[in-house]
Amino acid sequence: MTPRGQNAGVTPEPTDQQLDVAARTFALLSAPVRLHLVTLAAAGEHDVGTLSEKAGVSIATASQHLSKLRLAGLVSARRDGRRQIYTVDDPHVLTMIHQIFDHVAPDGTLAPDPPFPLADPRDREPGPPA
Repeated sequence: MTPRGQNAGVTPEPTDQQLDVAARTFALLSAPVRLHLVTLAAAGEHDVGTLSEKAGVSIATASQHLSKLRLAGLVSARRDGRRQIYTVDDPHVLTMIHQIFDHVAPDGTLAPDPPFPLADPRDREPGPPA
C-alpha cells in the first residue's frame, strides 16, 4: 500500500477501517429520504419541522433519520432555544453531496461529463510535415 502523500493525485489504497466506514456511510445515504435531508441541510440551517416538510415526511420520521445522520457525522445540530437546528458544515460531506448531484442529471440519467478545456494548439509537439 502506498503511504499518503506519495504519487500526488493518485488515491492510495484504502485501509480496511476506511472501507468499513465508507461502506456504512454510503449505506446510510442509500435511503432517498436521508439523502434528501442531508442535501437540504447542506443548503443551509433548518429545524426539523422545516426539513420534514421539505422532505415530505413526518417530524418523527425526519427526527429519527437526522439522529442517525448526526451520529454518523453527516449533519451537525445546535440548539436554538427549544429547537434543534441542523446543517452540514463538513466540507467533505458538502463536496460529496455536490458531486453526486453533478453526476446525476435532474431526470435521473447520468449527467454528461464536462468538456475538457481545449489545449492551445501551440502546446502540441510538432508532428511530421504534411
